[in-house]
Amino acid sequence: MLQAYFESIKYVGHLLPISLLRIFVGYFYLQQALADWKMRILSNSNVSDLIIDALSSDKMPYWYRIFLSEHVIPHWNVYAFILVGLQLAVGLSYLIGYVVRPASIIGLFLCLNYIAIGSSQQELFFRMMIACQVTFMWVGAGRCLGLDYFFYKRYRGIWW
Repeated sequence: MLQAYFESIKYVGHLLPISLLRIFVGYFYLQQALADWKMRILSNSNVSDLIIDALSSDKMPYWYRIFLSEHVIPHWNVYAFILVGLQLAVGLSYLIGYVVRPASIIGLFLCLNYIAIGSSQQELFFRMMIACQVTFMWVGAGRCLGLDYFFYKRYRGIWW
């Protein structure tokens, strides 16, 4: 497997800049998950207060507003745990380069959630993150400097 790791640089080295971007975005997601965990997002009810403040936003779609008010606010602790778990999974997936394409789909939905709930100051940042997610999904960014190349050589498929 270690040989495949170094072989990936030789054969798909043109993906090296995208792979470095993937590692940076993975570090961002991992840092965000750990910061949410340290902030005690799982035991603090400020998540529901944040969602209630976001419901007054005009840019949020109507169906998402209903979903947040009827499902997320009553069970905020479960959804906070899911959010932190997804951030952690996407961050680790990007760092080690394993199943990057499915992780980029999850990351895309996380960014859309941040755009719908977050402030307008962060909207440009998360739009750029969406562009990064689409790029990772399109080119299979885990093939260079990641474990996806090892599996791509052996089992050709859409996930690698």
